[in-house]
Amino acid sequence: MSASHTDTSKFLSYVLRHAPQEIGIVLDSEGWTDIDTLLARAAAHGRAIDRALLDAVVRSSDKKRFSISDDGRRIRAAQGHTSAAVALAHPVRTAPATLYHGTATRFLDAILREGLKPGERHHVHLSADPATAIAVGRRYGTPVLLQVDAQAMQARGHAFQQADNGVWLAAAVPPGFLSVCARDEQA
Repeated sequence: MSASHTDTSKFLSYVLRHAPQEIGIVLDSEGWTDIDTLLARAAAHGRAIDRALLDAVVRSSDKKRFSISDDGRRIRAAQGHTSAAVALAHPVRTAPATLYHGTATRFLDAILREGLKPGERHHVHLSADPATAIAVGRRYGTPVLLQVDAQAMQARGHAFQQADNGVWLAAAVPPGFLSVCARDEQA
C-alpha cells in the first residue's frame, strides 16, 4: 500500500470508527455513511479523496478494514467502532475451537487476572490465525500470544460474532478461558 493509501486508510479508520463528527458525517446504527457525503466532507476538511482512491484503499486493505454496500453507495468500517451510536449486528457464529489474541507483555498480568475486555471498543477482537494475533500484539510492544478456549466458552453460553473481514468478536473473554502460548508457538 502506498503512503497516500496508508494515510487515507488511517483517516478513514479514524472517521468511520471513532470520530465521524470531526468531518461532519453521520453513521447509522450499522456504521454506514453515504460515500458521496464522506468524500465531500473530507474535501471540505482538507482531505482530497476521490472515488478511485477510496475504492483502491478498500480493495488493497490487507485487513479488509472497510465494507462497501452492495449498491456501491455506502461505506463502513468492518469493526472496531468506539462510537456509542454504532452497534453492528454481526451474525452469531460457531467459532473454531481455539482463537487467539495478541497483546503486549506489559498487559499480560492484568489480562490473566481480569480477562480480555473490549476497552473503548464494542468487542474483544480475536483471530483464528496465531500469526495475525502476534502481529497485532507487536503494535503495542513486545508481543505475547494468548490462546482462547472458544469451544469451552461457547459450551458455557458465550457468543461469538464474526465481522465482515473475518475478525472474531466477543463481548469479553474471562480469564479462565485464556492461556499463554509457549514461546516456540509465537514465532
